[in-house]
Amino acid sequence: METPAKYTKAEIEAILEALDDQETYGLVLRAKGMVPSPDGTWVYFDYVPEEENVREGKPDVTGKFCVIGSDLKEENLDRLFAK
Repeated sequence: METPAKYTKAEIEAILEALDDQETYGLVLRAKGMVPSPDGTWVYFDYVPEEENVREGKPDVTGKFCVIGSDLKEENLDRLFAK
């Protein structure tokens, strides 16, 4: 998905922690993306089960995130990332 929404590092960390809830979101095997931050920087993130990496990165045209897995509950994922 693409998004112009701005996220703080803390918001992305909370989203990634929530992805461990298989009952709510399905089996998330990988998630990654980059989104703008309210302070003008960009937040890059990578996720695999029980491990997440959130860091600052170079600016891009628009925010993007991708979630890969099995039996994903797309409506719940949309709500999780919605802003």
